[in-house]
Amino acid sequence: MTEVLAVFRARSQAVDCNNRLKNFGIAANLINTPKEANVGCGLSVKIPQNLLPRARTIIAAARYSAFYGYYTMQNLYGRIYVVRM
Repeated sequence: MTEVLAVFRARSQAVDCNNRLKNFGIAANLINTPKEANVGCGLSVKIPQNLLPRARTIIAAARYSAFYGYYTMQNLYGRIYVVRM
């Protein structure tokens, strides 16, 4: 299963983004950034793949200074693969 992560360099902005997306009706979750990503503050926002276009618009409008980018995360046979979109 492939998941989409919005990765941030600041914990406070990751928390704010998660709350903002939930306020707009997107079922986002705050998770620990996988170590395989080698970036960020340790927190990312997991976004449902089918709602990514809407989430991108909301995140872009917020103009987060610590936003690093979008990544796909896939768990294959017990190994996690993280790739920048």
